[in-house]
Amino acid sequence: MISDYLDRQLITHLETRDRNEALCALVDLLEQAGKLEDKEAFYQAILHREKLVSTGVGMGVAIPHAKLSTYTDFFIAIGIHKGDGIEWNSLDHAPVRLVFMIGGPDNKQTEYLKLLSQLTIAIKDEKRRKKLMQIENLDDIIPLFKEL
Repeated sequence: MISDYLDRQLITHLETRDRNEALCALVDLLEQAGKLEDKEAFYQAILHREKLVSTGVGMGVAIPHAKLSTYTDFFIAIGIHKGDGIEWNSLDHAPVRLVFMIGGPDNKQTEYLKLLSQLTIAIKDEKRRKKLMQIENLDDIIPLFKEL
């Protein structure tokens, strides 16, 4: 379940309208929570992935991700933009309001694909997505993913 990968200390409001600043904010959050062994390596991997193709998947959602050999478990940081969103060069050209940053090992492809599939199903649910975008209390986010 997605909720197994979530942690309240990895959820934040994003104040920026710049993609790279949003990525930095989430990487900083992950570092503060002790999830990153090498902050710079993880950040560079996130940027490299973003250069290949935008992780803005549409519907106001981006899923930046990096898999490195130094990690044993997956983790997800969530950023919610309360304003008009972040320019992300998304597939549908819409600004991003929900960012799900995934990190984890590069040798667990099956687990990664299951996680990504569950996350995609969750965000395609328009009712859940709208709740996430409008949420005020960040403590209310994880329960929305326990409904899956």
